Amino acid sequence: MTETAAKPSLSSITPRHWLILFMVQLTTLLFGMSITLASVVLPQIQGAMAATQDQIAWVVTFNLIASAVATPLAGWMASRYGWRNVMFAAMIGFTISSFLCGIATNLEFLVAARVGQGFFGAAVMPLGQGILIYTFPRSLHAVVMMIWGIGGVFGPIGGPVLGSFMSEAWGWRSAFLMVVPGSILACVVTWFALAHNNERRPVRFDWTGFLALAIAVSAAQLIMDRGQRLDWFESYEIWIEAFVGVTAFWIFIVHSLTANNPLISPKLLLDRNFSIGLIAVFVIGMLSYTPMVLFPGLLSDLRDYPEGVIGLLIAGRGLGNLASFLVVVQATRWNARYAMAIGLAIQAFAGFWMAQLDINMTAGDVFWSNLMQGFGFGLAFTPMSVLAFATLPKHQISEAMSLFHLVRNFGSSLFISISVVLLIRSAATNYSHFTEHISPFNRALQYPEVIGNWNLVTPGGLMALAGEVQRQAAMIGYINAFYLFAIAAAFAVPFAWLMRPVPRDG
Repeated sequence: MTETAAKPSLSSITPRHWLILFMVQLTTLLFGMSITLASVVLPQIQGAMAATQDQIAWVVTFNLIASAVATPLAGWMASRYGWRNVMFAAMIGFTISSFLCGIATNLEFLVAARVGQGFFGAAVMPLGQGILIYTFPRSLHAVVMMIWGIGGVFGPIGGPVLGSFMSEAWGWRSAFLMVVPGSILACVVTWFALAHNNERRPVRFDWTGFLALAIAVSAAQLIMDRGQRLDWFESYEIWIEAFVGVTAFWIFIVHSLTANNPLISPKLLLDRNFSIGLIAVFVIGMLSYTPMVLFPGLLSDLRDYPEGVIGLLIAGRGLGNLASFLVVVQATRWNARYAMAIGLAIQAFAGFWMAQLDINMTAGDVFWSNLMQGFGFGLAFTPMSVLAFATLPKHQISEAMSLFHLVRNFGSSLFISISVVLLIRSAATNYSHFTEHISPFNRALQYPEVIGNWNLVTPGGLMALAGEVQRQAAMIGYINAFYLFAIAAAFAVPFAWLMRPVPRDG
């Protein structure tokens, strides 16, 4: 066999391959946008529907929970009903749910539609990545993963950017409705692109394992979302959710080890690269959306930036990803473990950079730190994906993809909740410490050049002083959250060296 035949290039693949690649790219882009676009329109929705802060949070958290719960279904459904049927049904459901989000008349309706969006969209990323790995030769995996990564990365970036402009111009409903035309196109492309990918295998579904895992994941997310407001284990609700979650997870583990055909086969964990890859993708999932959730609140509440400008600054992350695509394929082919480690190290550096920001940060500080984080993410994710699946047999790819993306989604939602809790608690603690120094007996507050427009006499002066103390305390909360982000990225760097190199065969 010639060298060319052993290592095909992009020029050798068929138009059908390009159509499949476009289909996966489009569906991944749309799903990524749907996850994050809600974050920039929550204030408008809260005002329009007269919801409290606690109630409006479910618009985001229920979507993440539904996505995480539905992810394990993807592998079984692909084997049982075929890739074409599953992807087409998922996109139909996703399109309808997106439309319902845009016409929702009350909070309950909107939350239900967001659950549908997450549930139907959950199959998009694991099946899309699995289709690419199964369809393309191994020597092109790094290339197609890089191209696929454009949709996976720019979707979450495009959601807030486009959503902010759409909501400013036509209201919050337009942010959800803008996804519908592209989703209709994705349905059509999916039907034709996967015309020859509809093989089915009679596989039984493990309802016990699925329900146990779904309950465990949902309980863990609910604890993190509700714990801060309910004072954690001072609340009976948190105790009940913890008991139910631990019990369900124990049932899932025991059942998976003893059942003949479990939902997720423990044999997958016998593959060294895949088992280590699960740890790595959990951390990378933690790093995926956290800055995008933290920066809008930071820039809006503490610096009074408008929504449109915030979206543009966060888009620096997307440009960083774009820059990484210029080198990630060559770096992965040269040494995937080096590329993964360097990408994680860059993200750790970006996190430490963000943690050095203060209340007087500039737009350049925000843009360039986000750009560096995006570059590191793009440089780490592609080689990590290639390494994780490099030694798995093809017949295990669909099932492995489901677990892979479940872990990633759960890592994302869990770390966002942890970061927000750290932010709130740090801000409250520091506010309490700062107010201890606000006293008529503090000599520093007696000098006009120090006190400025603040004073301890008039209500207006006290309110201005309290507002500034709150801003500074909140800034420390954001800094602590960024430090946590940096530590998480640095923690994952050594795992790159525990994975076996990618096989050199085609």
